[in-house]
Amino acid sequence: MKNNIIKSTAILFTALVVLSCEKKKEETAKAEIEPKVETFALAKEKLTTELRLPAELTGFQQVDLYAKVSSFVKLLKVDIGTKVKKGQLLIVLEAPEISSQLAAAESRLKSMEAIYATSKSTYNRLYETSKVEGTISKNDLEMASGKKNSDYAQYQAAIAAHKEISIMRGYLEIRAPFDGVVAARNVNLGTFVGPAGKGSDLPLLTIQEQSKLRLAVSVPELYTGYLHPGDEMSFNVKSLPETFSAKITRMSGALDLKLRSERVEMDVHNTKGNLLPGMVAEVLLPLNAKDSTFVVPKSAVVNSAEGLYVVKVVNHKATRVDIKKGREIEDKIEIFGDLTPNDKLVKIASEETKEGDVINE
Repeated sequence: MKNNIIKSTAILFTALVVLSCEKKKEETAKAEIEPKVETFALAKEKLTTELRLPAELTGFQQVDLYAKVSSFVKLLKVDIGTKVKKGQLLIVLEAPEISSQLAAAESRLKSMEAIYATSKSTYNRLYETSKVEGTISKNDLEMASGKKNSDYAQYQAAIAAHKEISIMRGYLEIRAPFDGVVAARNVNLGTFVGPAGKGSDLPLLTIQEQSKLRLAVSVPELYTGYLHPGDEMSFNVKSLPETFSAKITRMSGALDLKLRSERVEMDVHNTKGNLLPGMVAEVLLPLNAKDSTFVVPKSAVVNSAEGLYVVKVVNHKATRVDIKKGREIEDKIEIFGDLTPNDKLVKIASEETKEGDVINE
């Protein structure tokens, strides 16, 4: 009986050993059949890219000058290309009716000044006389005071009317609001201009500040977070072979509703005067990330109907991890997702790799 038990145990043990060996052989054979998959350890790095965008150069300041009052062009002291200084007289307009109105306002002002002086003097004499009791009635003194106050109000109204006409006359002289260059002229001597004039459709003159220019570029929403005031960039224009540099001075802080882009401006010091307002430039914007991010080869990202993901290897098995992609440069791409440094990812991933598949590294 005892010998039978020992024999049975030996037979069972031999069978288990044989099965185990066969299983190992099957796994080894399967591993040999399964092709090896190249993997890599996930790591963070700062991705630096460049973005080329069209931009436009404009005058740092630009103004269109119009006539405030209906008048004729009497003198034209500048022409296209004339360099002007702030306050310089550019155009003299003529409006005879304004001169007549000013003369009438001056006459009325002098008249009201004389009337007020007389009523004021009368009141002062009556007031001094009234100090002797019984000489001047209280009613006469009050009437004199009222006449003085009324004449004073009329005198102030005459001053205001004269000032108004003087200001209107000042509009007949058009002066430069800042240092710049006359970029456009749309009138000639004798042209009738003004709010109701035929020449009011176009500005009389256009003045531009060209010693300093604005370089404006619309940056797509995807890249706005990488740019900051003070960042240096380079640009060039088709008509000049050299490359220029400038720094970001202003950012609008909002997206254009039509283009979904942010307006970014740079100040360009045009010391040589070779850059002109209206030129189209090509801007090279450096996109430097603030922090390190996960950067992987483009081949590691799978874009399928199920979404965007990478294949992570955990215990020799495939696991899909959903991601969002950022910037792309050459064969690399920036990704964001539930990942940690040193995670093993499949370098060349495809939709054929299913969740839980054995990965032979």
